[in-house]
Amino acid sequence: MKKDILSSIENIEIYPIISLLIFVIFFIGMFIWVIRVDKKYVDHMKEMPLNEELKKTSGYEKV
Repeated sequence: MKKDILSSIENIEIYPIISLLIFVIFFIGMFIWVIRVDKKYVDHMKEMPLNEELKKTSGYEKV
């Protein structure tokens, strides 16, 4: 039954290609962000759960 329904949809073969492109573009974008992110920002975010002083302040501004 599923095979009949899917085969009746025109141009269905494009959906796996679009899904793969979205997947690849997302992870390439995340890789570029990880490479280019400021190291001070990473250190600040890494220390946040352990730092009592940062818990008292409100806001998510960058260092």
